[in-house]
Amino acid sequence: MEPEKMAQQMVYFQKTLFESSFNAMNMVLDQSEQMTRNFVKQVPWVPEEGRKTLEETFGFYKKAREDFKRAVDDSFSKMETIFTAK
Repeated sequence: MEPEKMAQQMVYFQKTLFESSFNAMNMVLDQSEQMTRNFVKQVPWVPEEGRKTLEETFGFYKKAREDFKRAVDDSFSKMETIFTAK
């Protein structure tokens, strides 16, 4: 097998593995976020300011995940470009 072909397959395998792992992690985090929201709705002693802070925190985490995913996707694209260019 050609070395370029092997390298392309390795990058594809790593990209697929990352996608699967990242999607699983996102599902767990989204479910945890929803469970926390449901809990906070049911307890009367959490002030409105605390609820807003919690929502801001969820937004920050979501943006950080998206930024991380974008950076990894860009890196995989660059790797694919390297191994497909002749």
